[in-house]
Amino acid sequence: MSWIREGELNLIERLSANVLKAGPMPKHVAFIMDGNRRFARKKHVDRQEGHSQGFNKLAETLRWCLQLDIPEVTVYAFSIENFKRSSEEVDGLMELAKLKFLRLLDEREKLERHGVCIRVLGDLNLLPLDLQQLIAKAVVATREHNRHEMANAVREMAWGVEQGLIKASDVSEALLSECLYSSNSPNPDLLIRTSGEVRLSDFLLWQTSHSCLVFQSVLWPEYSFWNLCDAVIQYQCNHAAITKARELHLDEQRRQQLEADRTCVAELLGHHSNGKPADAPQRQEALTEYGARREARVKDFLAVLRNKRDSFLTELASQDTVA
Repeated sequence: MSWIREGELNLIERLSANVLKAGPMPKHVAFIMDGNRRFARKKHVDRQEGHSQGFNKLAETLRWCLQLDIPEVTVYAFSIENFKRSSEEVDGLMELAKLKFLRLLDEREKLERHGVCIRVLGDLNLLPLDLQQLIAKAVVATREHNRHEMANAVREMAWGVEQGLIKASDVSEALLSECLYSSNSPNPDLLIRTSGEVRLSDFLLWQTSHSCLVFQSVLWPEYSFWNLCDAVIQYQCNHAAITKARELHLDEQRRQQLEADRTCVAELLGHHSNGKPADAPQRQEALTEYGARREARVKDFLAVLRNKRDSFLTELASQDTVA
């Protein structure tokens, strides 16, 4: 099954899509594709077939998103918790992933035609080496056109402080967001979870704090165009409130950063004042200069971090895939 399903919507679907697109549309949708195993039990097939049907539904859903002018999709494919399942099921999922990424590499021309860019979020080191290599090749080939995640982002910031790239005082909520695996993407506007479960399972916890969350009872392999339309309508109904909440959150981030900068500047001036307090113009000048230096430090640190991650993928992709 291809990653990119060709085909057009039928007349009713096209009309509905046009009506939806007259309103605010999400630019980034995240899916927790839940219900593959329950679908397998329902249809009296093995679990592997349920997971395979789940991938087929993902390919179909990507086509719907493309036709709804939704340019970015993130999917929850495999959790650290999933390693606790039976070895047979985990091995089957790893093998399915290998087959699908091999197929993706065979479809480079189609991916280029549609402008598809593959990015994988998470710790690749937890996966088998041959799968890591295939994923890295897919990411590198298309580059041009959870709690664990947050813990890793904190480690990256600590590494930056240890290396002298940033100061401890530079660490902030905004910098944490920039260190997440998903930093190259805007936060999801809409997150959809299927199968009736009402939880995030550590998926994009930080990034969806101001997103529209939609929980639907349908099992993932049975997901339909109309289920997606229903979720988009819920997003549109809450669009104004979400936009306002995001604006207020950004204002609060800016206020907190300004307060942190003022505290650092006050300490610096106190160390160099010889007992004479600085006047208001001096404090403002020092604050402006400190803010500029902080922004430069953070920018340089993020560039080093991106290069570090890109080098890891490039090196991994250049290795021969293990048969």
